[in-house]
Amino acid sequence: MKASAFVYPWDVNGDPAAPARIAGLGVEQVTLAAAYHSTRALTPRHPRHRIVTAEHAAVLYPTDDRWEGRQLRPYAAGDWAPGDAYGEAAAALAEAGLEVHTWVVLAHNSRLGAEHPDTSVVNAYGDRYPWAPCIAQPATRAYLVDLAAEAAVRPGARGTELESLGWYGLQHLHAHDKTGGVGLGDAGTYLMALCFCPACRAGYGEQGLDADVLAAAVRDALEPLWRGAPDGGGGWAGVEKLLGAGCAAATRAWRDATARTLQEAAVRAVRAAAPEGFQVLLHADPVTYHVGANAGVDPAHILSVADGVVVPCAGGPSPLTPFAEQGRDGAVLAANLGVVSGMGGSPGTLASDTARARERGATEIRLYHAGLASDGDLAAVREALAAR
Repeated sequence: MKASAFVYPWDVNGDPAAPARIAGLGVEQVTLAAAYHSTRALTPRHPRHRIVTAEHAAVLYPTDDRWEGRQLRPYAAGDWAPGDAYGEAAAALAEAGLEVHTWVVLAHNSRLGAEHPDTSVVNAYGDRYPWAPCIAQPATRAYLVDLAAEAAVRPGARGTELESLGWYGLQHLHAHDKTGGVGLGDAGTYLMALCFCPACRAGYGEQGLDADVLAAAVRDALEPLWRGAPDGGGGWAGVEKLLGAGCAAATRAWRDATARTLQEAAVRAVRAAAPEGFQVLLHADPVTYHVGANAGVDPAHILSVADGVVVPCAGGPSPLTPFAEQGRDGAVLAANLGVVSGMGGSPGTLASDTARARERGATEIRLYHAGLASDGDLAAVREALAAR
């Protein structure tokens, strides 16, 4: 079973030992960030630094002229990834014998929301989510599609993994995050993700909903949760209980169609820019109304669009099943497994976790994250991969 490790350019650049160390884990591939959101990251073995602070979402390579004259455009990285940081790291990793695929984060960009607030998701209370570009807005969609094509198809890359290619919501590991005081549950989280920007208000109208009435209904449905009431049950039934079945279905119809058409357009743009045989995967959740880095998708639809999916399996391999049940020959079903013990990963159970993922239909595994893991974690990874 093919294994790939996630890596940042700053894990590699300036550390001559990094490429051989990553190849020595036993992985065949690296998924290397080409466009990434703001973060603060450890670099436990780097000879020059131990902490990298990426101050804002940025592309980690020089952009081309497609962005000239456009209001929405990617931001260049600062001193955490200067110049063609991606290209430098990719060349070193390829020299070590590793297949390099790009890692592209799309609809997750706090600086875009800060500088262009009208692009952000707006909840039923009028609060903006600056980290979450609204994927219904035409200008934002055009920006995301072009960013996907440019960032994915870097020189020498054999494929790409597109993250956050869908709706983003309230969940966001923001600086000193203080949003966990009320248990919203699955249903409340969905209601807090509903966007009421002008484009989405018009979209609800196309589904027969009055946006003002809907926003009031969302606020009314959430009020008991703010007072500490149970969320009404998990899954879509919980959303229907809070909002009403008809109203809930109409919001989902608008949001599902909006995400699907964006995903189709982005994958088409990547394929048009890429050489033959270039692999396109999406970080995906098999429940369409889920939001976040792993975009909610319809498994049958997305496997007709992309070459496969990367599926979060930190809580077990069950999210793989809806994709495996499609039975699409040749589709990549990659189980994303955490191997950083300090961040909730379990490198010591990697062998058994891989076996369980294989039983659920996984064809590959992804390891999060070769640059962040301790030496002990990496030793456990080497042992598990050697036993394959």
